[in-house]
Amino acid sequence: MSLHAFIDPAAQRALDSQRRRSTAASIVIAFLGVTLIALVLGFIALKSMMVVAPGFTVIHGPEVPPEDIPAPRLPVSSRNPATPSARVMPFLHGQTESPLFVPPVEVSSDTPGFVSGSGDDFSDGAYTGDGNGKWTPIPASFRKRCSQQDRLAQLEAGGGTPEIEEHVTRALRFLKQTQAPDGGWGNDHRAAMTGLSLLAYLGRCETPLSEEFGDSCLKAMVFLIDRAAKQDGRFPEPAAGRHWPYEQAIATYALAEAHTMCRALNLNIPNLAETVQRSGQMLIDRQHESGGWDYDYEEDSSRGGDLSITAWHIQALKACKLSGIEFRNLTRSLKSSLDYVEARQAADGSFGYTGTTPAGELPRPSLTGAGMLCLQMGGRESSPAVRRGARHALENSPFTWDGPDCDLYAHYYLAQAMFQRGGKDWTTYQPRIRDSLTARQSPDGSWPKPGGGGKIHAVGALFTGNSPTGIHYRTTLATLMLEVYYRYLPTTR
Repeated sequence: MSLHAFIDPAAQRALDSQRRRSTAASIVIAFLGVTLIALVLGFIALKSMMVVAPGFTVIHGPEVPPEDIPAPRLPVSSRNPATPSARVMPFLHGQTESPLFVPPVEVSSDTPGFVSGSGDDFSDGAYTGDGNGKWTPIPASFRKRCSQQDRLAQLEAGGGTPEIEEHVTRALRFLKQTQAPDGGWGNDHRAAMTGLSLLAYLGRCETPLSEEFGDSCLKAMVFLIDRAAKQDGRFPEPAAGRHWPYEQAIATYALAEAHTMCRALNLNIPNLAETVQRSGQMLIDRQHESGGWDYDYEEDSSRGGDLSITAWHIQALKACKLSGIEFRNLTRSLKSSLDYVEARQAADGSFGYTGTTPAGELPRPSLTGAGMLCLQMGGRESSPAVRRGARHALENSPFTWDGPDCDLYAHYYLAQAMFQRGGKDWTTYQPRIRDSLTARQSPDGSWPKPGGGGKIHAVGALFTGNSPTGIHYRTTLATLMLEVYYRYLPTTR
């Protein structure tokens, strides 16, 4: 037997109504739950979109095996630092602000910067750190070489022609093509020749980031850094003999300027700063008691140094001053060197070699431009000594490529010094070098043997030879002379 129960119709209707309400409530609750979840997810997504992760652009170095480019190393104390990776590392450039990187502060073109020859004696320049990882951009005068538009404007303002930019490009391509696999140049005096090449690259704002010359520029820097690391801070080989201070100063000059450019671009070149600090301090510590510098860094010799060696050291230490690196007694050393330079000036306005007379019994003084430039770089551009030097140079410093008056060494300095003078002095002087240099450049970008086969009025004219070093030397000097229009801003503007 089975039992069956039947529900009352009224109760059935009440139960059905309750079921419908329960179903509706469930649907509403489900809908509200989904909506809430969607809102939470949307909020999270919106918040993540508002936070930009630090981005980096990776610029790779040359694609070469590690053994082709040795890692630069430099001992900065009695203990050698840890050896960095031998492979040329990628350079990282932060694109957004983050705890890891603060990009350079953008400034206008009239931001105070280094202008050769202005301000107090060897002022601090425009490159200092604030302790928070921020560094000022490339000094205003340096930035004028980093844009082709600016370079062309500087060429026009200085009385040059747009074609000069093409001549410089051809010269830099020659340097790139003749660079040795180890990053150096020439068959002797390689530290000096490499330093001059690096200065020519930097003079046109070619850095390790440059598309065409970046690899060559980096290899040159690595060559010099590695040389110093292997030779206890010394750049030239022992075979350089007593004349090695020339090479030491030129290489220091180039690396100090490279450091300023690389720091401004947030490029970290392993051991570059340490090399500059050590080599720059070496120059300061080995200054002659006269205020100049002498062969073999003798500090108390009877000769007392000479203006030719001293001029390279002043250029190098000025570059060190601008680097932002700390050096002991740098300001005192440079002031003493300026007094030494002024003491080399003769009554007629020319500058002598060890005293007030020219070197090697030349018919004309060859270091007048060197003396002028050193004083201009030291803030003494308005001194009577510079004015007298300019007047003497205009009257006694002709320049013809195929004649005896093709002393490229003398005019490397005169081109910079007269450009700094500006005005009538520059207008009168510049056609001498501009027209000869642009007319005589070879198709491969180098310059042929000067002098027209005759003897040149110059002392130790290494640039007249046809060895790889001779050709390279005159090509770098000529290139730096053509870059004078935008390498540094003139003091008169």
